[in-house]
Amino acid sequence: MSQVAFRKDREAFIKFPWQIYRDDPAWVPPLLIERKAFLDRKRHPFYKHGDATSFLAKGNGEIVGRIMASDDPNYNSLHQSNVGCFGLFDCIDNCEVAEALFRAAGEWVRAKGRDEIMGPIDYSTNYVCGLVIDGFQHPPTLLTAHNPPYYADLIGRCGFTKAKDWYAWWFSESPASAKRLREIASTRAEKQGVRIRPVNLKDMAGEARRIRAVYNQAWEKNWGFVPFTEAEFEHMTKEMKPLLIPPATLIAEIGNEPVGFVIAVPDINVALRHINGRLTTFGLPIGLLKLLYYRTKIRTGRLVALGVVEKYRRCGIAETLVLQVMDEAFKRGFTGELSMTLEDNVMVNRFIEAMGAGRYKTYRIYQRGLNP
Repeated sequence: MSQVAFRKDREAFIKFPWQIYRDDPAWVPPLLIERKAFLDRKRHPFYKHGDATSFLAKGNGEIVGRIMASDDPNYNSLHQSNVGCFGLFDCIDNCEVAEALFRAAGEWVRAKGRDEIMGPIDYSTNYVCGLVIDGFQHPPTLLTAHNPPYYADLIGRCGFTKAKDWYAWWFSESPASAKRLREIASTRAEKQGVRIRPVNLKDMAGEARRIRAVYNQAWEKNWGFVPFTEAEFEHMTKEMKPLLIPPATLIAEIGNEPVGFVIAVPDINVALRHINGRLTTFGLPIGLLKLLYYRTKIRTGRLVALGVVEKYRRCGIAETLVLQVMDEAFKRGFTGELSMTLEDNVMVNRFIEAMGAGRYKTYRIYQRGLNP
């Protein structure tokens, strides 16, 4: 077991998934340049308030597993908890290797003064998190996890227990009930004087502040929530802006006060599947050209985030936002995913089912105590 400290090890850490997923037809290779930026301590905003490190497991001179351990003081301060996280977990089907990885991550987290570890969580729940426990045959959409089926068994055998499940839903067509729900929701929203408008891409700094304010209010009581720092949200906005389509990214306002938002984007993973993580080959922009070509073929999307401040939860705002995005998607010939919703968010899950969506994936967060 070795802690990743040198450039050669970082390269190996990033490229190890190609070994695990080489025969998995559902896997989407990440962009290597994006993975390098994600792990860059000088560039990623998480490191302004948190800390993380990575480990590689080796056997017979070959890499057999990897893991990242992270510590987020903001999360522990908010939840009055004492927990660290593991993420970016990939491993051969071997319990001894998996336990060695979890032990290394746990020891690092314990050195930070924590007495529990949970995951998979890449830094915090504001990033990719959760282990897929069903629906493995479906490719991951943008900013969601994917893993082999045997990971759940490895994690369970290493003493982890379930902490929480999240659901992913698939929309394929607008049900007959949508018309009636649309009428009820819009009537409620109109009574509150709600105005729904598309995001203004020319004022992304201002729009980002409005969305962040709603997000941090709307999600503050959710399990696992940690507020985006200003630096993190600016970073996320910069990365997401090229994918934003105004009719699918909406802000709800009452007067000049933002009270809700929804963000849906084309699933760029559809295009990324064709370039094997590289924008260039031998200095030629072959991957970039493929990416631009296949992007025009995308007909699936992901509803990434939805938030309404608590005061206006029963005013039809969330329903109106989702229905408006669905109408736009179906009009353009799109189907797609809405994720991720907490297993115990009964009100939201029932609404999604009423919209004709089917639950097709479950993501699980695991936890384990750290004994002295």
